[in-house]
Amino acid sequence: MEVMICRRFLCSPLSLLSSSSSSSSSSSSRLQLCAASSVSCSLMETHNQGRTKFLEFPFVSANHKNLVVDLVSTLENRFHSHLLPCSLPPDVQCYQSQSGTAQATLHIRAGHSNTPIDFVLGSWVHSELPTGGSLDITSLSAYLNSSNDAPNFVFDLIRSGPTMLVLVLDLTPRKDLVLWPDDLKTFYEDTQLDTHRQALEKLPEVQPYYSPSLSIRSFASPTAIMVRIQTENGGVERMEDIIRNHLDPISKQVLGIWLDHCACAKREVGEADRAYLKKRDGIIRNNIIEFDLGSSFPRLFGPEVANRVLKAIKEYFTV
Repeated sequence: MEVMICRRFLCSPLSLLSSSSSSSSSSSSRLQLCAASSVSCSLMETHNQGRTKFLEFPFVSANHKNLVVDLVSTLENRFHSHLLPCSLPPDVQCYQSQSGTAQATLHIRAGHSNTPIDFVLGSWVHSELPTGGSLDITSLSAYLNSSNDAPNFVFDLIRSGPTMLVLVLDLTPRKDLVLWPDDLKTFYEDTQLDTHRQALEKLPEVQPYYSPSLSIRSFASPTAIMVRIQTENGGVERMEDIIRNHLDPISKQVLGIWLDHCACAKREVGEADRAYLKKRDGIIRNNIIEFDLGSSFPRLFGPEVANRVLKAIKEYFTV
């Protein structure tokens, strides 16, 4: 509705004709306003279309979808005025392999310059497996800039079938917790983050998950939830029960801790610490691009599509 109003009134031919009796400078200002409004309307339309596609989650269960939609909505509602619209091109917000066996969406919203939010990234990837079945990866992460030294938020649900999934849920540290023990106490001990991992691992279907990437594992916090859940005996119904009654509340509680104690906390960061954060953040983000996305995307989507998407991601990951 906002896009239609913008186009009809701010950028209509009538608004330009009505300025004919004004001065040339006034006409120029009106033209510039119309052009800026047109660009803004176009950007919002692209943002809304991409967001709608991202939130469809067409290949996962209703419980899976509801969990991720709630997390996204919580983040967006909390940072309502602090996030810019997604400005990614349409062929980056939604893309697929040439054969159509792999489909994906990408939704990135940068934070305003006067906020500690660097950007929020959401995505889903669906890939049909050669052996049958499919792989579905749902991701949501939020990154802070160097004005705040608190951890980042990371959430991944990786499903390779209706009765098997991997959950990665963490507040990834941005400083060495050995050198900064106060951060260990503030973000991990005082918030009792480890109780959520302990509660989940009490379920008989839950086993620890170890990423094959040593680099990825080195980024994790001591309270990271990295688990593999298999419900072969209980089947699909048991998996949906675990998502609804365990993963859903735990994920929302961890996000709430991040929002209250990390993203919205007042942190004093000196110049030396800012330089340290920029260097460390840059190394980690480069490793994610090079070793994680850089190796998997070309296999899933082909080099042309992968290069286009990775180039767009790098613009946000560059510190």
